[in-house]
Amino acid sequence: MESSSHEVSRRSFLNRFGLAAAGVAAANTAFSATEHAAGTFPHSVPALVRAKRALMISLDGICVEGFQKAHAPHLRELMSEGAFSLDTRVVMPSITLPNWTSHLTGSGPEQHGVFDNNWTPAKSAYPAVRKDGDGYYPSVFQVLKESNPSCKTAFYYNWKPLSYPFNEKYLDETEFLKNDAYAFNYEQAFRFMKKHRNAPAAVFLYSVHTDHAGHRHGWMSPEYLQAIEEADQQIGILFQKLKQEGLYRDTHFLFLTDHGGIGKGHGGTSAAEMIVPWGIAGPGIKRNFQISEPNNTTNTAPMLLHLFGGTPRPEWTGKVIESVFLQ
Repeated sequence: MESSSHEVSRRSFLNRFGLAAAGVAAANTAFSATEHAAGTFPHSVPALVRAKRALMISLDGICVEGFQKAHAPHLRELMSEGAFSLDTRVVMPSITLPNWTSHLTGSGPEQHGVFDNNWTPAKSAYPAVRKDGDGYYPSVFQVLKESNPSCKTAFYYNWKPLSYPFNEKYLDETEFLKNDAYAFNYEQAFRFMKKHRNAPAAVFLYSVHTDHAGHRHGWMSPEYLQAIEEADQQIGILFQKLKQEGLYRDTHFLFLTDHGGIGKGHGGTSAAEMIVPWGIAGPGIKRNFQISEPNNTTNTAPMLLHLFGGTPRPEWTGKVIESVFLQ
């Protein structure tokens, strides 16, 4: 990634990363006369509001260049509707399980103890700094449930080890799909949010097929870009359903990934592996806002808790990015 000591303007940033057409132009159209219509985010929302629901759209292995070059209009529009970063750092090592654990626990491997993809509670050789009564490091789902027992939580995934670091007693619904299947989980996530529309809800919606396309065909291969585009189509279908059901406008969205890639792999310290996109949108979040301060995947859980009025655990190392909220 290039660096500069001078502040980059929002428009030059958008142009530089290919968000201008899908971002500024879309925003100028979508948020003018129809600004307060169903399916858009309201302007006049206080910075600190209790979220009604939050959806974590989580795609494995999305590098910055892949996000730039794939035809993914729904993800791009979502990023333009909120605050975004294309300079977010992942934790080391740049592999799957440590980084998704860091997203959902607000901590790096030195805190939660998950250092590789073979980790299980039984195989944990390095002790977490804190564990609950069942031996798990506290996740955002646990803290949400403890702070507000009425909060509904769901976890949809298609890579089996992904659930191992999290105590499932704090999840109201889980769904695992085999063989890279994922479209059904998008429908399940919609049904869950519809069913619990009057309760606070946090939904983790994940797919590994994008990462597997990188491993099989190479990062930035046509097949890898196609995998991102296929996911974007499902995201667009989900967004349309949420809008039709009147659920889109008051939902917070986070776009998350765990690492990039180079060649047919990842795990190293190159920028292509360690620097990824990250975004948040919804009521009370600034639009078309470039996050200028350093951002890390460990900030996801504190941000999610902040949306629901919660406080991060003292052992967490992530922080709330205050600049993204409307004042």
